[in-house]
Amino acid sequence: MKRTCISTFLLLSTLTMSGNCNSKNGLPAFKDLYLGQKPPGLTPEPFAPDMLDKGFRAAAVSFSPDLKELYFRRRGGEYKKNTLCVIEYKNNQWIESVVPPRAGQPFVSVDGNTLHLGGMFRERTQSGWSEVKSLGKSFNAIRIMRLTASKKGTYFFDEATEVGHIRYSRLVEGKREAPKSVSKAINSGKWTAHPFIAPDESYIIWDSERKEGLGDNDLYVSFRQQNGAWGPAINLGNKVNTQHQEQYGSITPDGKYFFFNRSYGGDNADIYWVDAGLIKALKPKF
Repeated sequence: MKRTCISTFLLLSTLTMSGNCNSKNGLPAFKDLYLGQKPPGLTPEPFAPDMLDKGFRAAAVSFSPDLKELYFRRRGGEYKKNTLCVIEYKNNQWIESVVPPRAGQPFVSVDGNTLHLGGMFRERTQSGWSEVKSLGKSFNAIRIMRLTASKKGTYFFDEATEVGHIRYSRLVEGKREAPKSVSKAINSGKWTAHPFIAPDESYIIWDSERKEGLGDNDLYVSFRQQNGAWGPAINLGNKVNTQHQEQYGSITPDGKYFFFNRSYGGDNADIYWVDAGLIKALKPKF
């Protein structure tokens, strides 16, 4: 199973797609949202390949709540190790830079104040991100690759083993509880990893290698049932999953798009996006 990113400082020119140029609620202007890319429909499309992968491996996308920061990882060619990158919207243009020193799989918290990096994290300060901090001793023995958090502050995270294992940890009266396993419906197959929890915890997306899958790692979703339990694992189907590895699924902060990574082996991988309606259509009618 492959994991992923890097870059040097790069200034990207202002993009000029048609549309309403007025910025609303502090968001980039319409023509500049999502790096100025034309929104996809219900068929996945590569996301800004000339700007993100540049012939290398790009994966693990996470946007800030205001959509002005896009974090991802790059690897390949001159970039020997996974490196954390960010493309930021500043002065009406997108500017790319490296985020040293740790290249964990990024996830920006719902409030935008925490940058999770697997088993570590950084806090936003007036001068930028803080130094890398540990989650604490309850998590030190777990080789966490990706950790995402709900609006309540509940962590959902994986473990870097072939069997794979997804756990969660709630914030109860201000204290972090010990990690617990999610349901067997989710924790089955091999390489069960890279969970994304919905902000309201109504669904969880992850990837896993299963006998009933369409190829290598496939992406799955499970919806929270009325009794609070997780529903069955639902394969995202052949529009998303192929014979290749599909991983790192996530929904954008505005709820409009589903992003994921497709890996072709080695340092060859692309980031795709699709209308989030594809996920919503899979929700069972209880």
